[in-house]
Amino acid sequence: MMLKRAFDIVASGLGLLAFSPILLGVMLAIWLQDKQSPFYIAPRAARGGGSFHMVKFRSMVVNADKLGGSSTAITDRRITPVGQFVRAYKIDELIQLWNVFKGDMSLVGPRPQVLSDAALYTDVEKRMLSVRPGITDPASIVFSDEGKILEGSSNPDHLYDQIIRPWKSRLALAYIDHGNVWIDLEMIALTVVAILSKPTALRALGKLLRRWNLDPLVIRMAERQVPLMPYPPPGAEAIAHSS
Repeated sequence: MMLKRAFDIVASGLGLLAFSPILLGVMLAIWLQDKQSPFYIAPRAARGGGSFHMVKFRSMVVNADKLGGSSTAITDRRITPVGQFVRAYKIDELIQLWNVFKGDMSLVGPRPQVLSDAALYTDVEKRMLSVRPGITDPASIVFSDEGKILEGSSNPDHLYDQIIRPWKSRLALAYIDHGNVWIDLEMIALTVVAILSKPTALRALGKLLRRWNLDPLVIRMAERQVPLMPYPPPGAEAIAHSS
């Protein structure tokens, strides 16, 4: 764990320096769009419970969280023109290197969850709160097109809970069971590959998940070989059987 934290500090610090021209350029582009703050700062579930303030580049109109749900389709009218671009290339999350440097997050780990969603976790899913949330993880690669998946839904939050959350949680728990610094390096590399060629990244991720001996159904879903299907979140099966 100490090695992982040391890696996070060094890598995030170097990343902030290396990407500073891009960060400054994005900040300026967002500010010029509507003369409002380029940052979106919101509470997210922290390791061990509680919350922390996660920072992102603002990709939506001001006070967007008061105008709709937490799940966002690609056609959501709250997304700004600059926001469409930064979301497409995941630039909106690059500033979270600051959260990593501070110790709120890790480079790799389950994505930070909205507090209201984390409150719905099953006992099994609560294991995701035992580690620092991350900028990327296996689910981030698989569901990099989350906005497109939710496109056209009259209730994106409900659809997310049905066909994305169950698989996201299983992939996050698998990372917790098998992750280490070398896996983190592999996840970071696959995240970059996914921006250039998602099919290539998914094939490589599938090989990794097979090394972890995951449920074949989870692997097929992760490789996006079959349409995403509704499924209970981890732990909900046990609840259903006991009730």
